Amino acid sequence: MESRVKFLGHPIHPMLIVFPLGLLATAVIFDIIALARDVPFLFSVSFWMIAAGVLGGLIAAVFGLIDWLAIPAHTRAKRVGLWHGIGNAIVTVFFAASWVLRRATSDRPSATALTLSFVAVVIALISAWLGAELVDRLGVGVDDGANLNATNSLSGRPAAPQNRDSGLRRVA
Repeated sequence: MESRVKFLGHPIHPMLIVFPLGLLATAVIFDIIALARDVPFLFSVSFWMIAAGVLGGLIAAVFGLIDWLAIPAHTRAKRVGLWHGIGNAIVTVFFAASWVLRRATSDRPSATALTLSFVAVVIALISAWLGAELVDRLGVGVDDGANLNATNSLSGRPAAPQNRDSGLRRVA
């Protein structure tokens, strides 16, 4: 099932999710380093990473929702996509709440702010696995004709298989 919204022939949602996922995960890593080494400046860096990550997550969510709405009803992909979306919504809310709690003292976040971020990153890992399940196992967002010898996405031609085994032979 191909993605509904593309840029230069590729789905937009998977292109965008790398930014919030990377920013939010790195914010947690910086928080851990700041706690372990007593480096308050890193808490401030995390504060801004969370702001950018939440904003990026909201933008990616728009494209993810459009793709999810196109998945046929009563399929495993629709259910997995729903849980993926719910998980990401929870992650976004937890990080947004952590960010709000950090605003007054961005260089010394409260235990609640840190806990929200730490729990959110665990949920994000689960949700990312669900997203990978959608693409890798269920083929959501994958061009219907995808194969190892497909034409360039900018060619304007379909990615129809060029031969029966598409250039890949299975080894027993």
